[in-house]
Amino acid sequence: MANIEDFLDQIDELLDRAFGLPGGRCVIDSEKMRVVVDDIRLNIPAEIKQARGVLSERSDIVSSAKKESENILRAAEERARVLISQEEVTKQAQQKAGEIIAQAQQKGREMRKAAQDFVDDIMRRCDENLTLSLSDVRKARASLRQQMPTSQHPRQPARPPEEDDGE
Repeated sequence: MANIEDFLDQIDELLDRAFGLPGGRCVIDSEKMRVVVDDIRLNIPAEIKQARGVLSERSDIVSSAKKESENILRAAEERARVLISQEEVTKQAQQKAGEIIAQAQQKGREMRKAAQDFVDDIMRRCDENLTLSLSDVRKARASLRQQMPTSQHPRQPARPPEEDDGE
């Protein structure tokens, strides 16, 4: 499956093979360009699906870390109860139980934090890659529009307004 970088390379190749005209304009094979643009349209949803998969993985990782921390906590509490019930080590058992619970809680917090940091980093990189790819596609389209005489611009399909992500 081709990625956005491959499509941009194809566009560059079409531009390199274009017939030059005065004034920095050129003539390109519109059918080949349409094939590349159609391929881009077909592959962008795959990258969006990949981002959704990362979101799903994040949820699974956080959920798994939470379950594991709860299991550790339950095991620690059970072990603490067993230690406390032994008469000759009651004092030591109480102290040890507290330490185990504190360690389990700390480990649970650390695991949740590590899982969230890991997923956040994956999401940030995915966001950066998608943003960069979208920016490259828009630049390539703008460059193509500038190179085509006004009368040869293809009809623009209606597209939804861009979402503002608050940044």
